[in-house]
Amino acid sequence: MAKNIKVTIWNEFRHEKSNEAVMKLYPDGMHAVIAKFLTEAGGIDTCTATLDEPEHGLTEEVLNNTDVLIWWGHVAHGEVADEIVTRVQQRVLAGMGLIVLHSGHFSKIFKRMLGTNCSLLWREIAEKERLWNLEPGHPITEGIGDYIELPNAEMYGERFDIPTPDKLIFVSWFEGGEVFRSGCCWE
Repeated sequence: MAKNIKVTIWNEFRHEKSNEAVMKLYPDGMHAVIAKFLTEAGGIDTCTATLDEPEHGLTEEVLNNTDVLIWWGHVAHGEVADEIVTRVQQRVLAGMGLIVLHSGHFSKIFKRMLGTNCSLLWREIAEKERLWNLEPGHPITEGIGDYIELPNAEMYGERFDIPTPDKLIFVSWFEGGEVFRSGCCWE
């Protein structure tokens, strides 16, 4: 019998407390929605952690029991303690997976792991985004067709200041004509 993947979803949990529209969409936080989705998909055990918990919820015990850490941050990157970033980095270097979502590109952990400023182009005009699946055989893209289409997305564009990925599994195209390396993997 295959062992379940242990996934920890980390969220700064700020927008859900201060933005009424986000509160309505995610009353228990984005992390809870992601955890529920992954748990219901099967084969995945989830736990969540947030910025305001002691040690940001990322204790040694939590990280030692995590196969993959999903990270979502946007407005509170500077509030993440450097000692926690170091702890996460050590686990990633020891083999734990790290998936950084959306504005997490400016997080301390992402910048530290990649060694660049991780800057990019962006605009908020709610335009269509099509994420092309470049690697249909990759485990991350399992069950996804040729592309995923988001009707109202924030545009992220090149140049994205990151090292060349070992594998590029998604590239995004936006209505304004921009493209973006949106599914980057490093080993």
